[in-house]
Amino acid sequence: MTLSLSDHRFVIVMEKETKERKIELTADGSHTLFIPSMDEHYHSVNGAIQEARHVFLQAGLHEVQTDKIRILEIGFGTGLNAFLTLQEAARTKKQITYYTIERFPLPKEITDVLNYGELIWPEYKNLFHLLHAAAWDEDVAVTDFFTLHKIQADSNHCDLPPHLDLIYFDAFAPDKQPEMWSPEIFQKIYANTSPEGVIVTYCAKGEVRRNMQHAGFAMQRLPGPPGKRHMLFGRKRIYPFNA
Repeated sequence: MTLSLSDHRFVIVMEKETKERKIELTADGSHTLFIPSMDEHYHSVNGAIQEARHVFLQAGLHEVQTDKIRILEIGFGTGLNAFLTLQEAARTKKQITYYTIERFPLPKEITDVLNYGELIWPEYKNLFHLLHAAAWDEDVAVTDFFTLHKIQADSNHCDLPPHLDLIYFDAFAPDKQPEMWSPEIFQKIYANTSPEGVIVTYCAKGEVRRNMQHAGFAMQRLPGPPGKRHMLFGRKRIYPFNA
């Protein structure tokens, strides 16, 4: 199946559809979900997998120089970021404890047909489904190198795990879900981040950068994935910035 470059969304709508979410094909052949009521996608339509690798692995995970890494993901969603990180843990033999907060987990009827397993790691695609089947609110040793702890809650109103080395901030866009990008959430994240800890997000809005900076992170705009000019990268300062 060929994508037309004249379609600025780079999207082919698949047959599979639920009441609130549609499974769509992005430009790199991987799935995303579309929520009609929000007019919002879970990932970039220019390529879900390549966006996740660029933002969260290349700009985030590869910047953490320790052998034991504690990650917090805001927004488990489709499990794509977790699965890519699981694969990277197996490759590098680093011990990763992966916390992820999701208020509205996806139903099995959707996660069962997402194509990330086949595209990313076909010989271990069962591990993708295991991430979704794992129990909530407890440690689950998925492999010798990757422990998953899913938290079913609103990240604005729950305790965060301490001593975080890396934060994947992957909430829906600020114009769709502004309460997820408040100064308070970044202050809470900063308080639970280890010295020199890293935060990354696909978003590059000035207000988001300022909120992260005022929480205490030293912020940079980095080149974004295909279809986006910039993304945000932050590293925890020893002393908070007050402005």
